[in-house]
Amino acid sequence: MAQTTSGRRPDWRNPDKTPAAKGDTTEKVVFINRCAKVVKGGRRFSFSALIVAGDHDGMVGYGFGKANEVSEAIRKASEAARKSMKKVSLHENTIPHETIGEYGGGRVLLRPASPGTGVIAGGGVRAVVEAAGIRDVLAKSLGSSNHANVVKATIEALRALRRRDEILKVRGIRPGDGKTEQS
Repeated sequence: MAQTTSGRRPDWRNPDKTPAAKGDTTEKVVFINRCAKVVKGGRRFSFSALIVAGDHDGMVGYGFGKANEVSEAIRKASEAARKSMKKVSLHENTIPHETIGEYGGGRVLLRPASPGTGVIAGGGVRAVVEAAGIRDVLAKSLGSSNHANVVKATIEALRALRRRDEILKVRGIRPGDGKTEQS
């Protein structure tokens, strides 16, 4: 199997592209929509783009842009995605616990997976979890197949995640001994 200089295998879908290093912000086009408006002289087309951006280290966001040209719509969406990036809790290469995210009609179930499982997800869910830096996860889209709502539901699910030490701290329990901080 081919190895890169960083010791990681290249992406199997695109052998020329090596995996992004942690900290590098990457963007992925999830969906481009063409809209036609009928006018006196014919049809006028406009485009909308849905983009997911992430740094492969727990930061992820999405952006939506509209314009009369595809490249301009992608640029606008890319700027919006970078501005909306938020931190999500990760546990090694997976997520700390099972969660369901909902947005509009979109519902997404995310489950942690053992090392080596990979990203078992499709479409917008895959784009979001890969951009966040999650390498092992099981996902299922349960509701609407609308790309925008699926992406937003996935980000809601990731934002609801909390690591064990965060939960114990909120409850006032010291990790390890089970005693509260008052006693």
